Amino acid sequence: MRVVEIRGGFGLEQLGQGERPEPVAGPGQLVLGLRAAALNYRDLLMVRGQYDPRQALPLIPGSDGAGEVLSVGQGVERVRPGDRVCPIFAQRWISGRPTRERLRSTLGGPLDGTFAERMLLDAEGVVRLPEHLTYEEAATLPCAGVTAWNALVTHGGVVAGQTVLVQGTGGVSIFALQLATTLGARVIVTSKSDEKLERARALGAWQTLNYRTTPEWGRAARALTAGEGVDLVVEVGGAGTFEQSVAALRFGGRIALVGSLAGGQAPLNLVPLFMRQIRVQGVFVGSRQDFEELNRVVEAHRLRPPVGRVFPLHEARAALEQLAAGDHFGKVALRIA
Repeated sequence: MRVVEIRGGFGLEQLGQGERPEPVAGPGQLVLGLRAAALNYRDLLMVRGQYDPRQALPLIPGSDGAGEVLSVGQGVERVRPGDRVCPIFAQRWISGRPTRERLRSTLGGPLDGTFAERMLLDAEGVVRLPEHLTYEEAATLPCAGVTAWNALVTHGGVVAGQTVLVQGTGGVSIFALQLATTLGARVIVTSKSDEKLERARALGAWQTLNYRTTPEWGRAARALTAGEGVDLVVEVGGAGTFEQSVAALRFGGRIALVGSLAGGQAPLNLVPLFMRQIRVQGVFVGSRQDFEELNRVVEAHRLRPPVGRVFPLHEARAALEQLAAGDHFGKVALRIA
């Protein structure tokens, strides 16, 4: 079968096509025929060697995917051939809290990922996808969708009438916009692109802020709420945006820290955190149970995550370069024949 893999060393130039043996399902396993994969910034860092420099190679990258069950092994009853499913990100995280052992089972490193025609998986490690979604749309759910769900619901406790601020227009942020709006919350979206902000408004954003023309966007967000501040910030920037996120929050507000696109280390003023009783919660995707809860909402409300440009599998390097450029709205995806 065809795969895209990191071979002799790290770097986009080391990403190339390869061949792997056809997988065969043993007891409790299934063979998944992948139809699409969605890209995450984690995949780019993994290929560059910046995520885990000690990762063993060769490695098939890719944390997100969707496809059709081709065959199942003895004893498998959860799914059957022909079912449309997504593999879960952490294959051994079925429910409950994360543990070191559960987070050693993540796709795209240390386990081989979704940039392949087929995958051999444990039958417990997949979730049926909402029927109204295309494979490309469904492939965005396992990481970006589940992360947004946990940021807003599991940890964020967002309810109708609250105000949520999301940073940028990448996969997690747009999922958070759609989900928060569905929950009845008002959403403020930040971006440096007025064109992307206009698209965010079309998806239901209550207010938008261009952080290039309004560098003190935290104060501006608070002003939009009559000086009260927002209830939750979905923080994807990390160190480079954290100070503004704190400025945007109300007393007792919450930050869901899901990424560090603008840096992972910076001096931190702790005083506002305890003086204003601000809670910071790290969010690292979620369990199969979280995924299934998300899917019920996606299906009930017929949500469709926006997918930007779609590349064929053999152009995975070009797709990652598109992701690195940051010009996309929503997700970048691969189509797998």
